[in-house]
Amino acid sequence: MSIFERWKNQDKGQEWYAIVGLGNPGAEYAQTKHNIGFRVIDRLAEKYDISVSKYKHKALMGDGSIKGKRVLLIQPQTYMNLSGESVREIVNFYKIPQERFVVIYDDISLPLGQLRLREKGSHGGHNGIKNIIQLMGTDVFGRIKVGVGEKPNGWDLADYVLAKFDADTLPLMESGIDKAVQAVELILSRGMADAMNRMNQRPKPPKKPKEETQEVQEGEA
Repeated sequence: MSIFERWKNQDKGQEWYAIVGLGNPGAEYAQTKHNIGFRVIDRLAEKYDISVSKYKHKALMGDGSIKGKRVLLIQPQTYMNLSGESVREIVNFYKIPQERFVVIYDDISLPLGQLRLREKGSHGGHNGIKNIIQLMGTDVFGRIKVGVGEKPNGWDLADYVLAKFDADTLPLMESGIDKAVQAVELILSRGMADAMNRMNQRPKPPKKPKEETQEVQEGEA
């Protein structure tokens, strides 16, 4: 039974969540910074055995269950700057309220691999979010921002976000993807407020080794 047949036959009281990862379609963009949202959807799909392969509403979609909630995993295929076209169609078709709608995307203002969860806010210069806000007519929806690091001096922004990660940054990128998966799980199981409290904590700096006491130093002399 297809996702859309399930929708027609489902209990109308059942809650659906839309988890949208932003990116650009095509193999040439697959490993770029701008496609972090797609990568998180891929990781969720693999972990929860959800096939994101049905093309509808200008997106690749799949449905399944995560933490006891029915979810739609979504990868818009409109290219980043027109993401809102797909998102608006899906949210309207499935009548998904704002509190059950989450968008995952890259953020150059955050260190690589660091997360920031928000319930609303401006687009912050991200063209995908800008288009979603414009076409949805609201900036009130959940976001999971995944840090890809600040643009180096002298780089064009488009060139930076469409560049691939180098070998030195891959571990941090993978960690960021794993944390974004955890954030989705927390949103579904505990709600956005709890997820924000848990995931928005800045990483603690490593502890400095304790200095040797005068007594120990004298004993070693």
